[in-house]
Amino acid sequence: MAEHNKLGKKGEEIAARYLRGLGYKIVEQNWRHKKDEIDLIAFDGSFLVIIEVKTRSTSFFGDPEEAVTDKKRRFLIRATEAYLEKKDLYNEVRYDIISIIIENREERIKHIKDAFYPTLYD
Repeated sequence: MAEHNKLGKKGEEIAARYLRGLGYKIVEQNWRHKKDEIDLIAFDGSFLVIIEVKTRSTSFFGDPEEAVTDKKRRFLIRATEAYLEKKDLYNEVRYDIISIIIENREERIKHIKDAFYPTLYD
């Protein structure tokens, strides 16, 4: 596995642990629909939360959340629609980004709730 893939996997594990600590119920990790993938799917109360995790080893090139492009957001929205249909769910959906920098064994986590709204990307 490439180093960036290992870093990404570690970031997803850190994010899942962080969210569980906040009381979220993780129901899916790396859920795939065709070519789209959702890193984490969780419940925060009655909200279905779609979480994109971005992990970097430095902030030298910018904050990790800046890598969640409009294209990536459209993929997440499309995958979410497939997930809701497949699971026959009608919950309100929220899109969060968890940005993680792992530098010198220090983990910095930034949780951005309501990071974007699907109506802006239709």
